[in-house]
Amino acid sequence: MLAHTKKQTTTGYIEVRYRVPVENLDKVKKAMAGYGAEETSESESIPWREVCPDFNASQALQGARYRESLTQKELARLIGVSQTHISEMEHGKRPIGKEMAKRLAKVLKVDYRVFL
Repeated sequence: MLAHTKKQTTTGYIEVRYRVPVENLDKVKKAMAGYGAEETSESESIPWREVCPDFNASQALQGARYRESLTQKELARLIGVSQTHISEMEHGKRPIGKEMAKRLAKVLKVDYRVFL
């Protein structure tokens, strides 16, 4: 078996991806430039809903499920609901209540509030 010949360059990094409307790109850049700055005042920050006005719970659910490489059927089994129930939530036909959001969050490793 071959030994690793290259030092990993990704150690200590995470991948961050954003999908936002083109017209909001400058707002995202501004928000990211101030991220982690110790002296950022509240007046300098930009509310995330202003940057991503079209974001909704069904998108969050689809994205988190995709990130965890789960099918609707697998996710449904893990949280104890039918696959149809997951599909309806992902298509905005069924609301995601607080208790359901907490069950989803536990399995999908996210804060439950993204589903509310």
